[in-house]
Amino acid sequence: MRDLYPPIEPYQTGRLAVSDLHTLYYEEVGNPAGVPIVFLHGGPGGGIEPIYRRFFDPSRWRIILFDQRGSGKSTPHAELRENTTWDLVADIERLREHLHIERWTIFGGSWGSTLALAYSQTHAIRCTGLILRGIFMVRKKELDWFYQAGGAHYIFPDAWEKFIALIPPEEQHDMILAYHKRLTSTDLQVRITAAKAWSVWEATTSKLHQDVSLIKRFIEDHFADAFARIENHYFLNQGFLSPDQLLQNVHKIRHLPSVIVQGRYDMICPMISAWELHREWQEAEFVVVPDAGHSMTELGIQSALIEATDRFARCQWELNR
Repeated sequence: MRDLYPPIEPYQTGRLAVSDLHTLYYEEVGNPAGVPIVFLHGGPGGGIEPIYRRFFDPSRWRIILFDQRGSGKSTPHAELRENTTWDLVADIERLREHLHIERWTIFGGSWGSTLALAYSQTHAIRCTGLILRGIFMVRKKELDWFYQAGGAHYIFPDAWEKFIALIPPEEQHDMILAYHKRLTSTDLQVRITAAKAWSVWEATTSKLHQDVSLIKRFIEDHFADAFARIENHYFLNQGFLSPDQLLQNVHKIRHLPSVIVQGRYDMICPMISAWELHREWQEAEFVVVPDAGHSMTELGIQSALIEATDRFARCQWELNR
């Protein structure tokens, strides 16, 4: 098993206005002369954490991390206006141009894998490769699996009961819509109560072995508000994607060196999605971690991701010499 790299602080942070409304927070870590890689966080709405910097060799990589619209330190917090997949794709390009980067590697897990696919299929010429984890393509069957008694509730019936308890029986036929009503309520207490319930359901099911510390972080008011509201907003709109769009556009990135890392027992983004992407994109390396769920910090997934980032860094480093 590969350990994380030691904790590291950014050598530069900044803010980038991407519209009259939204300003992104970003940071650069590692080697300013290194191989550029951009980290796309999950959620959407999850924001970045210091631990994410540690998946990359700081001597070889120039690591760019940023909080997507409404997330983390980006402003305005938890904002749903002007917040779509295609706004985020455009933001990534603005950030690349702002940092004077010609091409970069794309790293994303869960929702980050969705965004990585959408970005790379739109701007393939700007990508040197992709490292993906916990594949999620925001399809109806994926949303139904997790939010509409499609399967996850059979494994976590205790957590599911808590998740649906907030919603009257007559609204439970559409849990995403029912939560949307509460997450956009003008009553702040209603909004925060719903945000915590939404976030705890995901945190409880994220790992093969439940992580109490993760649940405590997800239940914090500030985090839960952005995480739940933005996730729900995207899911209500099925990621602003047409059905199977990301699968149908694989031909646009087939030539890019890529790896897909998937936990066998991922309850949030079940393996069928990664498998279907693998079947469509057999040029990409496919790594199944047999004893892991969804989280990138589970040891098997962590190790596979670090092996991938190290290998990609060595290859790019040699090419650039």
